[in-house]
Amino acid sequence: MTDIDAGALIKDPQAKADHSEGMGYLESLPRRIVTTYIPLALIVFVLLFPFYWMALTSVKPDEQLIDMNSFNPFWTTDPTFKHFYKLLFESSYPRWLWNTMLIATCATFISLFASVLAAYAIVRLRFKGAEAIGALIFLAYLVPPSILFIPLATVIYNYGLFDSPIALILVYPTFLIPFSTWLLMGYFKTIPYELEECALIDGASRTQILFKIVLPLAVPGMISAFIFSFTLCWNEFIYALTFLSSTANKTVPVAIVNEFVDGDIYRWGSLMAGALFGSLPLVILYSFFVEYYVSAMTGAVKE
Repeated sequence: MTDIDAGALIKDPQAKADHSEGMGYLESLPRRIVTTYIPLALIVFVLLFPFYWMALTSVKPDEQLIDMNSFNPFWTTDPTFKHFYKLLFESSYPRWLWNTMLIATCATFISLFASVLAAYAIVRLRFKGAEAIGALIFLAYLVPPSILFIPLATVIYNYGLFDSPIALILVYPTFLIPFSTWLLMGYFKTIPYELEECALIDGASRTQILFKIVLPLAVPGMISAFIFSFTLCWNEFIYALTFLSSTANKTVPVAIVNEFVDGDIYRWGSLMAGALFGSLPLVILYSFFVEYYVSAMTGAVKE
């Protein structure tokens, strides 16, 4: 649109009215309450209530956790930190937290490195069957872990890696690489190919183009893939339950379920304290990188 057309559009009162008509229904307070405030309040309540319930249960005394009729289930007047003390000083929770962090970090970096190479090769090298390979890689992500853990358990046992964190570090990329590759493929496609053509004309190699041009522009997409992969590793349960047996090597999701449940007796205070502590690293991760995560969902640089 030229400057003359833009000026005519601004001067035309009918055009102004048409432009503002779409949001005019939000001018009255009752409509804003019904269409904006109430839905947002419901969304915030649904998202934050699990954290509130975990925090409340972790500071409730045992008698209030057992007797729900005599005490208010949604509040406590006598909070205690006994459950946190048992969790941190009378159990191996710090070791479990370290195991989870180590496994999630190593598996995520391995998966991200492989995904970057695979996604760039499929999108930019344009070899025969690249699109079919990209679709097959994503379809591999759709295979349920409950089916794969049986053959993978045999492989892990034969290589002597059973009950070792290395087993999970090598197994987790089987479901992290397919989705991360698919995600990065979509992000690499938004980066203008003309940038790489100019670099090729100047004599740059494909490796130099990838690490000096493409990856700096793809930082939001890589952060998004990192967050997704790290979250999956952190919360994974089936593989960790199958491949780790000793208490010292367990991860947080498996350990708090096995160690704080005695038959049919659930130590809810310690369970919720462990779940609350276990969710804090992910909350911190999302709070620092949420802008990059959102930008990865909206594309890269504009042509």
